[in-house]
Amino acid sequence: MTTTHPPVLFVGAGPGDPELITVKGRDALARADIIVYTGSLVPEAVLQWAAPQARTVNSAGLTLAEIIDTLADAWGAGKHVVRLHTGDPSLYGAIFEQMAELNQRSIPYRVIPGVTAAFAAAAAMGIEYTLPDISQTLILTRLAGRTPVPEKEALASLAAHQATMAIYLSVAMIDQVAAILQEAYGDKAPCAVVYKASQPGEKIIHTTLEAIAAELKHQKIDRQAIIIVGRVLEVGLEQFRQRSRLYDAGFSHGYRNAPES
Repeated sequence: MTTTHPPVLFVGAGPGDPELITVKGRDALARADIIVYTGSLVPEAVLQWAAPQARTVNSAGLTLAEIIDTLADAWGAGKHVVRLHTGDPSLYGAIFEQMAELNQRSIPYRVIPGVTAAFAAAAAMGIEYTLPDISQTLILTRLAGRTPVPEKEALASLAAHQATMAIYLSVAMIDQVAAILQEAYGDKAPCAVVYKASQPGEKIIHTTLEAIAAELKHQKIDRQAIIIVGRVLEVGLEQFRQRSRLYDAGFSHGYRNAPES
């Protein structure tokens, strides 16, 4: 007999500001009968979009098996089930292992994307990661810690490209991060750290790679922060003269013809 139960929804909560969840994500929360959320990272303010009668479960202290059992039991009862992750669930969200478990139980699921912290950080700083003639590549990565990183993706190898980098889940190891980045970008290279991007406690720290470790220790920041490095941080609005081709009057494209010379 086929079931008409709604699929489990993996929803990206965004970086913390409850208004930075997507409309589709907000609507999913409003319909949910049960919301299993990552309480260590998702601010409870995001839960304001849930219906008053919805059951909320903080997964911070749960194992994978306990999370899956909770989702499966609610789905089996015909409930609208939301698994709420911080940022975008596809990035360091550990959702694939949950999908695999649901798949083993023949439980359908869907994913609703969210805004990740790197983009909230760029918005807070008023920067563009991909400036013409400066950088056209953004690397999202992390330093190896308790979670290993493939050898070919070691931070030193990626930093050698000197592209714009947004480094997640690594601020607690800032001494090691700074030493690696200094080898590629130089001691005096500007960098930034955004703590709790988009949230009430947001802090933006502009510094250099040689000073970043001491500054973060002084500010007592060792989690929930993203590290930004790259030449885009060297460019101020006053001196920026590079222009993209997109809006160049002399450049033709599918929606505009340049005047003939």
